[in-house]
Amino acid sequence: MTSRALSADDLSLTAKAEPVSTAAAMPRDGAAALFAQPMAPILTAVGVTVLMVVCILFARSAGLVTALWGAGGLATAVWLRNSRGPTYDLCFGALIAVGVLAAQFLVGNTRLISLMFTVANMIEIVGAVLLARRFAPTLNLSTVEGAARFLLSTAVVAPLPAAAFAAVMLQAMTGADPYLTFKTWWFGHALGLAVVGGFGLALTRRHLTMLRKPWRMAEAGLLFALLIGSCLLVFVHLDRPMSFVMLPLLLLIAARFRILGVTAGLVIMAVLSIGGAMAGYGPYADSLPRGEAALLAQLLVLFGYLPILLVAALLDERDRLADRARAGQRRAELASEAKSRLLANVAHEIKSPVGGVIGIGELWATGQLGPVTATQTEMAQMLVKTARQVEALSHDLLDVARAESGAVKVELRPTDVPGLLEDVRRQTALRPEAQGVKIEVLTEGDGLIALADSQRLSQVLSNLASNAVKYGAAGGLVVLYARRAPDAVRIEVTDRGAGLSAEKQAQLFEPFNRLGLERTTVEGHGIGLALAKRLTELQGGSIGVTSTVGEGATFWVEMPLA
Repeated sequence: MTSRALSADDLSLTAKAEPVSTAAAMPRDGAAALFAQPMAPILTAVGVTVLMVVCILFARSAGLVTALWGAGGLATAVWLRNSRGPTYDLCFGALIAVGVLAAQFLVGNTRLISLMFTVANMIEIVGAVLLARRFAPTLNLSTVEGAARFLLSTAVVAPLPAAAFAAVMLQAMTGADPYLTFKTWWFGHALGLAVVGGFGLALTRRHLTMLRKPWRMAEAGLLFALLIGSCLLVFVHLDRPMSFVMLPLLLLIAARFRILGVTAGLVIMAVLSIGGAMAGYGPYADSLPRGEAALLAQLLVLFGYLPILLVAALLDERDRLADRARAGQRRAELASEAKSRLLANVAHEIKSPVGGVIGIGELWATGQLGPVTATQTEMAQMLVKTARQVEALSHDLLDVARAESGAVKVELRPTDVPGLLEDVRRQTALRPEAQGVKIEVLTEGDGLIALADSQRLSQVLSNLASNAVKYGAAGGLVVLYARRAPDAVRIEVTDRGAGLSAEKQAQLFEPFNRLGLERTTVEGHGIGLALAKRLTELQGGSIGVTSTVGEGATFWVEMPLA
């Protein structure tokens, strides 16, 4: 069975996707390269042996069972990060088993006890690896889901079968209390898998690059010096339970150094809290046996401090999502710039040939190119009309491109809104589609002076008025209305047409979206409202619409009050 650990590339901004399944490939970040060395299995077996000897000699709290156990976490982390296939797994597992057995012999356990402990530890380590590959295949502790999956499957569940096996066997061989054996094994080994295994999986290039800058190294040194000093004070020198004072410091480490800092801090806290209890120091040294004091220290780290690992994972996940959002925004900006350049180039390329078509069409229609029939004259006029539509489209495209690229400059000056509305009314009334439509200008109150670019505001209002005439002509009335709003001048263009549904209102200001009117006789390109919105925002104003189906529509613009 193979697995794939999360690599630095998976965590970088250029990552295309999160790994979602197991694979034989190893992560090639700095820490992974260390784990992938040919000597890694042998060094891991040696490390397991050393850790086991130290823990057995100094941390036995329930007969032959120790309260602090980091060997399983080390073996699990390296195994998960260095897996290369079934054959490698068998060899790696055999080396770890040899290391465990050697440690048992070194501390003086009998052959039968040593064999039993070796079997129990291998059940736990193999189970942790299999569970991690099944339920946390990405091995990514930098997400809340990944960290929770790892902790629940590997740290909580994996030690249970081994703890039950050791409890039953030790009762049969030595008469040890099975309940005490079970809980001491479970808590101690769960803690080791969570903090030591978590620290091993958190060693990625993304986290290690945080320490490249000298000031970050100094900050890390200061925070961890404070952590060690605080642990010695709380767990060794004080005779009152003051462990809550460690939480702010651990949260600060989580905020500054994320998952790597928290796992390193938990390793330190587990060693000093449980080690202090086993050495007879700490708040419970005088009132409880050492085994019970060590058990309380285990529970404190497991349930009091370990949840901060999820806080660090949440912060890490937020950072990565923010980085992706910034990268996505940058890509969108580059795409928008490319689109604007394309629109500008297309508009420029269209203008010259269309101008020639218009000129030839007008000469043809007036007979200056020779005698023409009535049918030819009509065709020439239709040609000129179509060419002028294309010319108008090119101008709109050019305006959109300029607006989106920031090339449109606005000069904000006090602008008389009632006078501007009257000019818009006159211009709109001359349009062919305005025949039979009454256009009124209404104002409410005095001092309707907006801070705006009069030319650009006129362009926006002319677009709204022409749309009201085209799409709302069935109502026979278009009203241009202005009034004061809080710190603004509100301008409304109201028609009595068919109105707009909520779905169409949501799509209204999208470029080239004509809301299903493409097949009607009403001319348009779907650019005007998008351009109007951009021009309004450039002047510091806002634009919107209120409408009910069957009752017409009211487009409104609010500009700052001069």
